[in-house]
Amino acid sequence: MPRGKKSGRAASGDGSIRKKIVKKNGKEYTYWEGRYTSGFDPKTGKQKQHSISGKTQAEVAQKLREVTAEIGQGIFQEACKLTVGQWLTAWEQDYLVGIKPRTQEAYRSIIKNHLQPELGAARLDILNAHTIQHFYNGLRKKGLSPKTIKNIHGVFHEALQQAVMIGYLRVNPSEPCALPRVVKKDIKPLDDDAIRRFLEAVQGHRFELLYLVTLFTGLRKGEVLGLAWDRVDFDKGTLLIDRQLQRAKDETGERRYSLVSLKNDRWRRITPADFVMELLRRQRSRQAEWRLRAGPAWEDSGLVFTDELGKHLSPYTVYNNYKRLVALIGRPDARVHDLRHTYAVAAIKSGDDIKTVQGNLGHATAAFTLDVYGHVTDQMKRDSAERMQKFIKSVSG
Repeated sequence: MPRGKKSGRAASGDGSIRKKIVKKNGKEYTYWEGRYTSGFDPKTGKQKQHSISGKTQAEVAQKLREVTAEIGQGIFQEACKLTVGQWLTAWEQDYLVGIKPRTQEAYRSIIKNHLQPELGAARLDILNAHTIQHFYNGLRKKGLSPKTIKNIHGVFHEALQQAVMIGYLRVNPSEPCALPRVVKKDIKPLDDDAIRRFLEAVQGHRFELLYLVTLFTGLRKGEVLGLAWDRVDFDKGTLLIDRQLQRAKDETGERRYSLVSLKNDRWRRITPADFVMELLRRQRSRQAEWRLRAGPAWEDSGLVFTDELGKHLSPYTVYNNYKRLVALIGRPDARVHDLRHTYAVAAIKSGDDIKTVQGNLGHATAAFTLDVYGHVTDQMKRDSAERMQKFIKSVSG
């Protein structure tokens, strides 16, 4: 029989089913093909025809009934012929808008270094959870950390979810994938003795005021470096925290510093201790002296913490100087971010409720604050029990 010759008859209904026989390597193979139309092409005005195939007539008939029912209900979606790589490129160009430059840079790095090389050639519409799971497992075998794999999954899941939203996919195939467990690292705030030694070591340092403001407000490094004078209200004793200094690639690919909105765009107004406001007054006076000394060379950035010419400080310089200081007090492992943890622990120990601490730190929920600093409240509960035990003994004779 000639290759591809059709036999059988057309089935009744909205589509047709035909038996087809093909020859390959001297053997004949039989399969069934169903054909249906899904409407008209708006460019040509011609009907859009599609085909589905299967091993048996009953299998194809069932598929045909399902697809024609979807067409009748107006929920039919045409198969997407894009590859994963093509979709990721389109998603990166057209949908990664309105997010911070540094976040865009991180997304593009994950797409370029991980997703495109491993999954880019796969057809988007036939991508399945098992393929994605195998990809994640391979990343683990290569030595990537669970946190890194979680970040890669986050980007890929978001890209696939957008494909679902615009009709390229019915479901998100990355949804059921199992990710390696991320072990939360223990926080390492400075204890009372380390705080005293740090306060001694920082005296007279060029960044003394910056480090002290960070320690006693819990601001993130980018937040304190991005704090501007027009956000400081000396009359009310408040600070408006709504921007951060961040370095990322611009449209030309060059890395630049800029002031961007906060993480999750959650601005907050805090009322720090009077000691902090006094530190800021000292910084304002010192900056005024620098301005007079610099003359025309002064660059008015409007920022609280600057160099002697009014320019923003380099986060790397701030970090390197901090590491030298904490090494002197026997805590070379301490990070700048540990000053934030130190503030939070001190605030909770001093009696601040979790909701207040959450607001001052800018956390999304009090539950998150509890999750990070729950060990502090546990210690407070034990201290409370010990106080109650002493009280019981005092009244029971």
